[in-house]
Amino acid sequence: MTTPLSIRFDADVLERLRHRAESRATTPSGLAQRLVDEGLRSQEFPGIVFRDGPAGRRAGLAAGPDVWELVAAVRASQARGDAAVDGVAAEFDLPVGRVRIALAYYGAYAAEIDAEIAANERAADEALRAWQAQRQLLA
Repeated sequence: MTTPLSIRFDADVLERLRHRAESRATTPSGLAQRLVDEGLRSQEFPGIVFRDGPAGRRAGLAAGPDVWELVAAVRASQARGDAAVDGVAAEFDLPVGRVRIALAYYGAYAAEIDAEIAANERAADEALRAWQAQRQLLA
């Protein structure tokens, strides 16, 4: 459910918002909603940024991997607890603290990250099936 809120923007900010929304095929209010949400999340979890990609908009570490990649790596790790975090940090060449920020973000937005992991797994399965079909055809 949405609740209306009246906000006054400086003229230049509003023009930039309208222009960006138009270039992204969305509405100014939809873009403002997304930017405010992402801004709040970034403040809550310093080091988390949001970026566009083939799979859509997603959370990641600044100058680092996406959150879903780190969570998937922790899940795939044979280790548990701090050893899993240490191992993933070493694997991605990241400080342990940055991995912990990603895991804290996951704790707050698990359903979102789980959906990204599932989408990646589906894409990988489809790519494998396509490769296998090609190999079978060429064999």
